[in-house]
Amino acid sequence: MRLTVGPISAAEHLAFVRTRRSVSFLQTPAWGRVKTEWRSESLGWYYGGRLVGAGLVLHRPVPRLQRFTLAYLPEGPVIDWTGEIDAWLDPLASYLKAQGAFAIRLGPPVPTDTWSADLVKEGIADPGVKRLTEMSAQWADPVGARVTSRLTDAGWLPQSPEDGFGVGHPQFRYEVPLAGRTEDDVLRGMNQLWRRNIRKAAREGVEVTVAADVKAFHDLYVHTAERDRFTPRPLHYFETMFAALSAEDPERIRLYLARHQGDLVAATVLVRVGGHAWYSYGASSTEKREVRGSNACQWAMIRDSLAAGCDVYDLRGITPTLDADDPHVGLIQFKVGTGGRAVRYVGEWDLPLRPMVYRAFDLYMKRRGR
Repeated sequence: MRLTVGPISAAEHLAFVRTRRSVSFLQTPAWGRVKTEWRSESLGWYYGGRLVGAGLVLHRPVPRLQRFTLAYLPEGPVIDWTGEIDAWLDPLASYLKAQGAFAIRLGPPVPTDTWSADLVKEGIADPGVKRLTEMSAQWADPVGARVTSRLTDAGWLPQSPEDGFGVGHPQFRYEVPLAGRTEDDVLRGMNQLWRRNIRKAAREGVEVTVAADVKAFHDLYVHTAERDRFTPRPLHYFETMFAALSAEDPERIRLYLARHQGDLVAATVLVRVGGHAWYSYGASSTEKREVRGSNACQWAMIRDSLAAGCDVYDLRGITPTLDADDPHVGLIQFKVGTGGRAVRYVGEWDLPLRPMVYRAFDLYMKRRGR
């Protein structure tokens, strides 16, 4: 199979995305307009004149070497990963090297292992189990194993850290399957605490609305960041994100606001592409936590994802730790309450195209703590 790679327009790229059931929102043309600090381009794979694959490439220049860039395809590209991947990635490398890239970083949207909620709960309860990967997966994907093997053989370097979080996007995620299920099915799959909290929010009179008040969300998000000790993104980032994604598709992004007696108690952001929905950002007030506004927002997003015919509700990243003494274990404990499954993906990989420049960039990133 002889494939060629070249630039395509945003309209061609979006049209291709719309032919697919599941494409990461990080691989839509609009995401390039969100990441204003990167230069973006849409690339297409052609076979016999027909567009058969697409990818959003974000170009990051090297400090003091502006003519070289890291070419990054987050959670992409959108190609046939079940096939002969060299036939897809070799022309990509040739094209990007000719454009001045010193390395390619990509994250194949291909799972390798899946653990059910029951398995995860067993692991958390077992003091002898410290990590997800110490337990046999409920399901291992042969495609993921083959992609991992072929990338290694071709000289690609794995970038996903042991703890699951790093400079890029998480290798481990938590997902709730929706295909063929009703609201009652999903509720029955949740643990007792989640169901109780959803019912309590309803009893307390928490009202969840879909609105475009990005400033209200950001104020609560900054409050959450101060309480939970993380660095918040600025308001203009979210304004740009909502404007760009909404312009591409009016159903692409939604903001959910939970209020109790007029007070904003929680807010969440849902992103959807085709049959895949993501819980993208969340915020909650320190006051009135007992009315369970966050659970109310989650349930509203899940219900809307079901109504939209989505196949999966994606709660995004988790760490693989199951160690009760690890502060990160709370994240998976919260998400496992939804039922669903923990999924490990192939992760992110680098291909150095100009090894000396790549080594200099790697050293620079390590010095600044990535």
